[in-house]
Amino acid sequence: MELRKINDNTWEIPKQGEMKVPAVIYASARLMEDIKRDQTLTQARNVACLPGILEKSYVMPDAHQGYGFPIGGVAAFDAEEGIISPGGVGYDINCGVRLLRTDFKEDDIKAKRRELLAEIFKEVPAGVGKAGVTKLGRGELRDILAKGAEWAVEQGCGTREDLDFTEERGRMKGAEGKNISERAMERGISQLGTLGAGNHFLEFQKVDKIFDPGTARTFGLDEVGQILVMFHCGSRGFGHQVATDYIKLMEDRAGVKALPDRELVHAPLGSDMGREYYASMAAAVNYAFANRQMIAHRVREVFRKVLGRTEGLRQVFDVCHNVAKIESHRVGGEEKKICVHRKGATRSFGPGRSELPEAYREAGQPVLIPGSMGTASYVLAGTAKAEALSFSSTAHGAGRVMSRHEALRRFRGEKIRDDLAGRGIELQAASWKGVAEESSEAYKDVDEVVRVSDEVGLGRLVARLVPLGVMKG
Repeated sequence: MELRKINDNTWEIPKQGEMKVPAVIYASARLMEDIKRDQTLTQARNVACLPGILEKSYVMPDAHQGYGFPIGGVAAFDAEEGIISPGGVGYDINCGVRLLRTDFKEDDIKAKRRELLAEIFKEVPAGVGKAGVTKLGRGELRDILAKGAEWAVEQGCGTREDLDFTEERGRMKGAEGKNISERAMERGISQLGTLGAGNHFLEFQKVDKIFDPGTARTFGLDEVGQILVMFHCGSRGFGHQVATDYIKLMEDRAGVKALPDRELVHAPLGSDMGREYYASMAAAVNYAFANRQMIAHRVREVFRKVLGRTEGLRQVFDVCHNVAKIESHRVGGEEKKICVHRKGATRSFGPGRSELPEAYREAGQPVLIPGSMGTASYVLAGTAKAEALSFSSTAHGAGRVMSRHEALRRFRGEKIRDDLAGRGIELQAASWKGVAEESSEAYKDVDEVVRVSDEVGLGRLVARLVPLGVMKG
């Protein structure tokens, strides 16, 4: 495969063979060595072969091999004549990150840090298949699929301000539950308000460094040492089942013979199948928004119980990964409605976008890029430049460089716990096996991922955050 270096942080697979457009990879030479270890580049080339793809097949700095699309892959299609692909969204639909800021400083929680983490561990179930504390009926679940985080706020679990600072205001339009399988509904009933396992986490963090004081203050990040809460989770078994169901349906109806990879099965967005998948995907997006809203509510309750107050515990933002959205972008010099697939990528809208809350319109969207267990995480701001570079998208995390099987072979969860404790980081985990699989050494260097995002212009650095307490499934 031909791979051209455009500059220190940009590479291109030229249009060739069945490719409709080139593929562009944003990575340093160091990150590119990681990316070359698996099938990421082959998958990016295959995505470029999909009918109706616009501009380019994009690959973010944290990319690694996924199902069909690489994780860290971005592609857009015409909203009327294009396609939609479950492999371009992913199994954990609307896996995303929420960041809460507080008025507490590190010394304020130092003596209570272990108790805070232990109480969160009790209140937010974590681990494979864990059931939630919220018991739902079918009617309530259908409301959640339609309303998303709005449903939780209506139940007293949060505020309207939380919705203002959530993508789509926590409720993706066009969601419908009528074509969702019985199995997906069964899985969704029991898992609302749960963290899950794998790379999902909840962390107490402190602001370690501020790069852009003005934007940081706009986002509510006021000073070094300020305590934040960040968590990462999605639509749990519900979203996974929606993806599984529609991949099979599309394979059965359309077949896979003409595809460069059977995992790129798709349907025209305007077809019955395309519309059904989009509506069901949007329902899973809303389930994930409600899930994170319930977790945020539990976090506030724990702060009230342990520290006696929650003043200043407000939401910075909630970002989606693993989603296909209808957005307006300039394509070929004109404004068009397009369907942007972001698979393991974060939206990075720059200043002025009407989709952003008014408080952030001058600064751009907060971009939340978590690290791996025990490493730094970052807050960036979206840029106008990112629209032309990647349909307003950037990295969503550090990105794996090692399989979970290999991580299990090399690392021990108890040893990781002890190492973190030696660095002053508390750890609560549902499984030492899960901790071993998520060792920071199984991931790319998040500092390098963020450096590339900033230098290319996909996002601009605002603040660096470091963990004080980590909760893993």
